[in-house]
Amino acid sequence: MATIYDIAVGAALNVVTAVAFLLLFAFLRLQPINDRVYFPKWYLKGTRASPASAGATVAAAKYINLDMRSYLNFLSWMPAALKMPDDELIQHAGLDSVVYLRIYRTGLKIFVPITILAFAVLVPLNWTNDTLETLKVVHSDIDKLSISNIPYGSKRFIAHLVMAYVFTFWTCYILMKEYQIVAKMRLRFLASEKRRPDQFTVLVRNIPSDPDESVSELVEHFFLVNHPGHYLKHQVVYNTNKLAGLVEKKKQMQNWLDYYQLKFERKAERPTTKIRD
Repeated sequence: MATIYDIAVGAALNVVTAVAFLLLFAFLRLQPINDRVYFPKWYLKGTRASPASAGATVAAAKYINLDMRSYLNFLSWMPAALKMPDDELIQHAGLDSVVYLRIYRTGLKIFVPITILAFAVLVPLNWTNDTLETLKVVHSDIDKLSISNIPYGSKRFIAHLVMAYVFTFWTCYILMKEYQIVAKMRLRFLASEKRRPDQFTVLVRNIPSDPDESVSELVEHFFLVNHPGHYLKHQVVYNTNKLAGLVEKKKQMQNWLDYYQLKFERKAERPTTKIRD
């Protein structure tokens, strides 16, 4: 069974691992060779140039950041990113970054009130019982905080039932509100961007066969009848994995044929090696 020491060790390992990955992320972010990976939106807008093409005097400076001062405040971007408004952050880092940060904020909105309420209501109810000591079962101090320390048939189970409904309602409410915010944010983002073909493209799969029409004719007929004002054109994509395998096998056979023809021309002897599939 888990003890306070076990929980502390597990928490310490998680914290150390998270800090290590954060430091690795921040270190790789400063390297010129990774600049396009961490700032792709700036390159697409043309507002950032590659440090590798800045004419560094040292060859290694094109791949490794040799400015020691930049390593002293390499985490300064985190407070600025957390304080930046969503619309400004979208322009700066893209919609995905904003949604990623909102996931963490949503977790805090859900679990911080639940934790406070659980410690204020459920933990005292569980701790003030002596069921585990009465039953003389092997337990730790952590077990006294759980529902297992409440005796069978106790009215204190009502508090757990009520809190379960409260926690569920609060979680669903926060998720609903965040989903509405992200959905509106995405619609505004798509409306502000330039129109692209992929925004008006749908993928149609499992098209039923028709003895009177080909797949292309069937798709065109369906959309012209059901969506005449929105349909423009279509492109049929076939699974050519089997054909690609046959083409690759043909190339291999052709290479062997060329090899033995050259060998025959040099030695004037008919090859006796048999090619097997």
